[in-house]
Amino acid sequence: MQADDRLIVALDVPNVLDGMKLVEQLGDSVSFYKIGLGMLTGGGLALANELKENGKRVFLDMKFFDIGATVQKAVSGIAQFDLDFLTVHGDPHVVRAAVAGRGNTDLKILAVTILTSLDRGDLDDCLIQSGDIQKLVVERARLALLAGADGVIASPQEAALIRALPEANGKLIVTPGVRPAGGDVGDQKRIATPASAIGDGADHIVMGRPIWAAKNPKDAALAVLAELQKT
Repeated sequence: MQADDRLIVALDVPNVLDGMKLVEQLGDSVSFYKIGLGMLTGGGLALANELKENGKRVFLDMKFFDIGATVQKAVSGIAQFDLDFLTVHGDPHVVRAAVAGRGNTDLKILAVTILTSLDRGDLDDCLIQSGDIQKLVVERARLALLAGADGVIASPQEAALIRALPEANGKLIVTPGVRPAGGDVGDQKRIATPASAIGDGADHIVMGRPIWAAKNPKDAALAVLAELQKT
């Protein structure tokens, strides 16, 4: 089955060797990979370069958050690696700095709205503004897009609401928190199946544990691809 870059596989493994082993197992079935903070100290940037050299697309999930000048410098450094997606927190000053930092490169800046592992109780613990979580996500997405983000990260449950925003026209929506029907939800709290996430307006879905923890990762990836073919 041909790879479909709507599926992004998260390489949530300890190091480059484990990452490359998984990539080899998945072979031509997967064309797009995510490398996050957990892999950064295990050689994540080296792995990103290796993947690009092998014709894969790479999403660097760093979720940068700092003062504008620091974010701009960090993104400028990342932009030289010719990667595809980079995440920053969706606060407008962070997004503007990231867009300035990427310059004229093709790096897409994706804004994180509210992490899919969080629910209203978690937000209360963090002293985040009260109110319905979906409304907060949609408003954060709108403000991030106005600040120049190329797209947003949001749970599948908010994808349709964000896609309906005028500001989201032509922008990307990338959804983590995607699980196969009947699958283990793990640490995610706001989830959906691959087909429903795409149907609700997502351009890409991110899946990690359901694939890398499967007895046969390639079979797990192929099952997701088969579901995506129906959308």
